[in-house]
Amino acid sequence: MDYTQFLESKIIVAENYGFDVEPCQLSKELFPHQGAIVPWMASGGRRACFASFGMGKTFMQLELARLVIDHTGKPFLIGLPIAVAGEFKRDNQKLKTGFDIEYITDSDKIDDYQPKIYLTNYERIRKGDIDPTKFGGVSLDEASILRNLKTETTNYVLEHFSKVPYRYVFTATPTPNNYIEILNYAVFLGVVDRGHALTRFFQRDSTKAGHLTLYPHKKEEFWKWVSTWAVFLNKPSDLGFDDTGYILPTHEIVQHEVESPTCSDLTNREGKRIMFRDVTKSLLDTSREKSESIDIRVKKAMEIIDANPSATYIIWHHREAERMALEKALKQRKEIGFRSVYGSQPNHLKEKLLQEFSIGKYQILLSKPIIAGQGCNFQEHCHNAIFLGIDYKFNDTIQAVHRIYRFMQLYQVTTHFIYTENEYEVWKELQRKWKNHIELQTEMVNLVREYGLNTNKITADMKRQIFNKRRTAEVGNAKVFNDDTVMVHQEMESNSTGMILTSIPFGDHYEYSDNYNDFGHNYGNDKFFEQMDHLTPNLLRTLKPGRVAAIHVKDRIQYSHQNNVGFTTIKDFSGQTVQHFEKHGFHLVGKITVTTDVVRENNQTYRLTWGEQRKDATKMGVGLPEYILLFRKSPSDSKNAYADDPVVKKIDEYLLSLWQLDAHAYWKSSGNRFLSSEELSQHDMKYVYNLWKSFDKTNIYNFQEHLRVCDDLDSHGRLSKLFMTIPPTSNSDMVWTDINRMNTLNANQVNRKREKHICPLQLDIIERLIFRFSNEGDLIDDPFGGLFSTPFMALKMDRKAISVELNPDYYDDGLFYLKGLEFELNAPTILDMVS
Repeated sequence: MDYTQFLESKIIVAENYGFDVEPCQLSKELFPHQGAIVPWMASGGRRACFASFGMGKTFMQLELARLVIDHTGKPFLIGLPIAVAGEFKRDNQKLKTGFDIEYITDSDKIDDYQPKIYLTNYERIRKGDIDPTKFGGVSLDEASILRNLKTETTNYVLEHFSKVPYRYVFTATPTPNNYIEILNYAVFLGVVDRGHALTRFFQRDSTKAGHLTLYPHKKEEFWKWVSTWAVFLNKPSDLGFDDTGYILPTHEIVQHEVESPTCSDLTNREGKRIMFRDVTKSLLDTSREKSESIDIRVKKAMEIIDANPSATYIIWHHREAERMALEKALKQRKEIGFRSVYGSQPNHLKEKLLQEFSIGKYQILLSKPIIAGQGCNFQEHCHNAIFLGIDYKFNDTIQAVHRIYRFMQLYQVTTHFIYTENEYEVWKELQRKWKNHIELQTEMVNLVREYGLNTNKITADMKRQIFNKRRTAEVGNAKVFNDDTVMVHQEMESNSTGMILTSIPFGDHYEYSDNYNDFGHNYGNDKFFEQMDHLTPNLLRTLKPGRVAAIHVKDRIQYSHQNNVGFTTIKDFSGQTVQHFEKHGFHLVGKITVTTDVVRENNQTYRLTWGEQRKDATKMGVGLPEYILLFRKSPSDSKNAYADDPVVKKIDEYLLSLWQLDAHAYWKSSGNRFLSSEELSQHDMKYVYNLWKSFDKTNIYNFQEHLRVCDDLDSHGRLSKLFMTIPPTSNSDMVWTDINRMNTLNANQVNRKREKHICPLQLDIIERLIFRFSNEGDLIDDPFGGLFSTPFMALKMDRKAISVELNPDYYDDGLFYLKGLEFELNAPTILDMVS
């Protein structure tokens, strides 16, 4: 494919794995919006439906089950909360699918699977009792089991249910900003590789292991991608259909803040007496507050009921002690009929009691959100709810609210929340999550309104992210571009550059811009080098014969979610880079090793921790250095191997001593010991560091002595956990340990409060390389310009420069530094003023 086709192939959309459904094949019982969603999900084969409460998710699942059974001849499995089986059985009769429904607890007990719809609860799935290979399709109703990747159930489902050809997810409440949940849905459906999605859309939080945040410039692409395999729907008009019958009534939320229980002595978490209670609530604090306030909250609930004693209520509670206190209070109101549904009851009794409440056989239902808060429809005979208490579990709360506040509800819904004054912070957090939930729904529904269920339209729109807004500027002898580096190098003159000096993107490690042209915007190293295949031949073509390309690289960390082996490994990215450049005609002539700080690396990656090393040393490797790979283009004349335009050094500027440092490692005889423990404690760390640097360079390295110095510093509390205090140094020019990691234009970025570059190359490295491998007046090429550090140093050293940067912000910042340098170089001196 040509380069444009390659860029378009990067657009990530969910493929179709299903089968086509004609309108005449659909049940006449479906509502219009359901009749649009079901064929879309069937043709996709692996899709999610995030439709609001009362939009008919049960109908849609049953219709999909019927279509899959007809298509495959195999049964269909629906996983659901315990209390929801009755809803599916009733709706199956309304829909008239023609297939029986059977509730199962263990698939091994069924010898001959008939083409019918099987139901099971998540407890059976959690225990591994269901063999997914026996089914042609599976749907997860209220798929909350996939919210937490660490749970046993989620791991089982992701591993074993990948064998089912047709997979569907239905839920009304994907958790706000819980990207792990969204990714779990995608992985279950098989529409993306987890490692690919994590690399493509998310940045790790270096301060908190496992915490993901969406790249700001990836937000739009992420949600467009999600909308290629998931539909968000609040009401039928979101897909262009009539909302008749789907207009929700008003919803009144009533807060009841009751006085906190008092006691004679208030204590904090350490048991010390305090004057006022701490209103910031941990889970333990919240639990204690609930225990102490049961009687107060039950009293308030009874006051609410007594204010309207003929109304029907569902009372949500979280503890068995709360249920028993409610039952005791309600038994004193003999005119009120109530039932309780709780965990130790058999499933058939739960189902019977919930069904009776839904048709109005008794007045008050007591239950927990985790038992009856999902899937049940109580809107026909109930429009009042009381939460006897609150907690931080937003999903359980919002699901419970919508058991009665859902489409087909005819009356105003009133929901009472009872909490103590010391639980106000919990209430505020619940409100914050509710607000985020609404914002997420609004954002996704807007995409549905714009694109409908048209994946092709989304794909066409995403193609607009291919970069086509070139900018260019000339600053002194430097010419820089804001463009795709492939496009620029295709236009450059052959044999025109005297040196190539660049830090290539480290595979798909990081994306520098929101364009598909970005080399970091690839799926894995193989795809990265496939894009490099369009650039590297032009680098060879434009470089003068015999000249050098110095390529800055670093090997790649592969986390367990990327390599599927359960522990961190290393990808030999530097080796792959060598293979790639040699494939395109370059010749490797040298490697320079630049050491890095292992402590800083661990603080960013968590893979070299001291604690894990003590538990099992086999898990831990070593810190990753950086490399400068030196490649040479063959000269035109191979007799003496000189470059067509040799890099010539004058004898007075390139002394014998400098040649020896450039060409060889060297040894010196053993010297004196380093500072003793007592001496270490008496000097400041700057003095110690500089003395160690000198000592290590002038003595044969002794590991035990190095370890002794570190131990002594640690005993005095002076061994840093933020950086390597006493690093090893090198006497060889092949390993550069004397690099100032802060000597980059990033330091200026921090001062200017601008975005830092993720992989800066140090200015002194650039200076040493330019001096060694180019002549004054040569054109230095940096195809991945970043902040234009290479042109910056090239101008300082009387060279010319050409450089390309795709990120507009980096381009603007780099241009700022170049213009500042030009002003500095051209500023008149006092002698100029005199003359």
